[in-house]
Amino acid sequence: MGVKEEGEQQAIARRIKMADPTELMLADLSNSYADAKVSNAFLRLYVSDSRFGRAFASLHERLNEHFESINDRAETTRHYWAEHSRGMLALVKEVTNFLSSLKQAGMQVNLAESYAGAIISSQSWLVRSGGSTIPDDFEQITIIKYEAVFSRPDIEIKLKKSNQRAQLQLIGEGSYAKVFSFVDADYGIKFAVKRAKDDLSERDLYRFRQEFEILKRLRFPYIVEVFQYNAARNEYQMEFCESTLRKYIKKRNSTLSFSSRKRIALQFLYGVNYIHTEGLLHRDVSLQNVLVKTFNGGAVLVKLSDFGLAKDKNSEYTRTKTEMRGTYRDPLLESFKDYGVRNEIYSIGWVLSYIFSGREALLSKDDAPSQIVRKCTAHDVAHRYGSVRELIGDVEGMEATPPTMDAPA
Repeated sequence: MGVKEEGEQQAIARRIKMADPTELMLADLSNSYADAKVSNAFLRLYVSDSRFGRAFASLHERLNEHFESINDRAETTRHYWAEHSRGMLALVKEVTNFLSSLKQAGMQVNLAESYAGAIISSQSWLVRSGGSTIPDDFEQITIIKYEAVFSRPDIEIKLKKSNQRAQLQLIGEGSYAKVFSFVDADYGIKFAVKRAKDDLSERDLYRFRQEFEILKRLRFPYIVEVFQYNAARNEYQMEFCESTLRKYIKKRNSTLSFSSRKRIALQFLYGVNYIHTEGLLHRDVSLQNVLVKTFNGGAVLVKLSDFGLAKDKNSEYTRTKTEMRGTYRDPLLESFKDYGVRNEIYSIGWVLSYIFSGREALLSKDDAPSQIVRKCTAHDVAHRYGSVRELIGDVEGMEATPPTMDAPA
């Protein structure tokens, strides 16, 4: 034996000697189910457990097969075949030993209470030969097909599923959708639901779904967050915001400080700049489509919403003929398919004007906000800001009132 080969064998021997016995046992347990044939219907219930998911799925599926057969025989002959009886007893032993080994390794695994009870009960009447007589007082076993019966509290948490029906409250309505609010009983948190109207054309319904897909991929503090889409009702859940930007400023216009307005403006601009960096143009920037989320103490978060007209440079669909829409439509824009950043800047100018004045008219003074608004809405497109980032620089450079006069925003 050469020196090199001898050294390799010694290294292997050291690794075996140093191996953790518990880890070796867990590895053997997991590997013993590596080739087990399991249907996807059960594998999908345990995808969160990469190590023992296949084992749990295999045991679950085989328990279901026996429980279903036992239920059927209890309603007919009340006799469970000999071979099946032996198979069920072997499976009970397998489940018991498997869970015992995991417990010995310090892993807590829970078996659904109804299944644990059914296993214990079956051991009282199952026999190995001649078949088993199902007792007269046998109660049908409730079969669990769409939930995991094995769970690991150390790596999982079971969310409460409330049976209460949440009441929807209509809080807004547009041309294509209605928006409702409700309090989720599981979380005690208010959410919003945006539901497409029943009479939408196929094209507008497609845009509604695309709006959700766009928002789902965006992750930024100043973009409204969406959660899940319900294709059966053509609606999706989203975070709840208390007000639109128009209502928020209108209610506080006489008391809102300049520095608070500036912070609101910057949050709005940061949101628009973010979607531009993601290859999107909103194409419907307005006071209604900018939401405000309020917090205790007066702090606010501005949230861009309503992406139904958004233009994605990577999508051909948004470049087809589209009706000219939008509250602040650039008068210099001849076709929606030609919509670009400077056209978006025009709409942004109107929103900024309202933020700093609280009035539905463009600022016309000689102060810094007015100069910025004029550049946004210049009649010559070439004289407008070329990017939102450039616009942000000018807004950030505006002098604010002394901190002692500030209101939180």
